[in-house]
Amino acid sequence: MRKHTGLDPAYPTCSIARSLEILGERWTFLVLREALGGATRFTDFSTRLGVSTDILTDRLATLVRAGVLEKRPYQEPGGRARFNYHLTPAGEELSVVLGALQQWGDRNCPPAGGPTVQRRSRVSGQRLSVAYIDESGQAVPLEDVTFVPNPQHIAPDGT
Repeated sequence: MRKHTGLDPAYPTCSIARSLEILGERWTFLVLREALGGATRFTDFSTRLGVSTDILTDRLATLVRAGVLEKRPYQEPGGRARFNYHLTPAGEELSVVLGALQQWGDRNCPPAGGPTVQRRSRVSGQRLSVAYIDESGQAVPLEDVTFVPNPQHIAPDGT
């Protein structure tokens, strides 16, 4: 995965497009879901997801190259050296994205028995919702959110 320097005109300037270069495949989000749930070993991911080893290997490698996961070596007594996969701070930030996807799915294509997982505060135990928060810490209703061009943005071609 290329790291963006801001100088490569072929690299997308849109943050969503750049993110999708890393995260844009279905299995990637499911790998991240399992990592957030505590999976660290290749066999953990493989067993929980039922994904082919080729796809899993590719997804893990992409996430490592992008700095979302890091590989750490380990070795069982009498076994060969292997690697664990751990979320980096950038990977942990994706819990908000996964929470937003889950919240959307719960509302727009809910499972018959209700949500399988709830988002809750570790401190208070209260249910959590993913929302836009303004600079003063207040939640902003979706109908009040707009995406506007950044006047300070300078495109790679200098415009």
